[in-house]
Amino acid sequence: MTETLEAKQIAKDAENGESVSFNIQEISELLPHKYPFLMVDRVTDCKPGIYAKAYKNISMNEPQFQGHFPNAPIMPGVLQIEALAQACCLCILAIPEYKDGYTGIFTGLDSVKFRKMVVPGDRLELDVTRTKFRFPYGKFEVKASVDGEDTCSAMLSFVMVKNEEL
Repeated sequence: MTETLEAKQIAKDAENGESVSFNIQEISELLPHKYPFLMVDRVTDCKPGIYAKAYKNISMNEPQFQGHFPNAPIMPGVLQIEALAQACCLCILAIPEYKDGYTGIFTGLDSVKFRKMVVPGDRLELDVTRTKFRFPYGKFEVKASVDGEDTCSAMLSFVMVKNEEL
């Protein structure tokens, strides 16, 4: 199997880059999202612009569980995708030149698969890896899991937009 030039560059960048992490306060400063729509609690490992590993703790106190479903609470798949999109945005915003003044806007979703339900008490692990990025457009391969079992996966596209353009 032949690696593409982009895959080789991603591997090279990952080897050379320094890993960073973000706590909830830092995430709140980077993302425009606020409660109840902030879907990332911590970024545990991130090579800026290359990949990020993060998580969201799923709590019964979240508003979606009042109606989805009252007797059997399940995290909606669209919110799993939103958590993954926010992790992608954090990965790009970890690059110093994009940190201040840009927001990642979700533009597309391909090859979505949902495999397992996510329920209160779970820790949703978020794994995102850049496959393409030519400013301002990018694409990530994304995967969410609970206890090592995949809950969903997809290819996610985005565009970086200056905050004053929003």
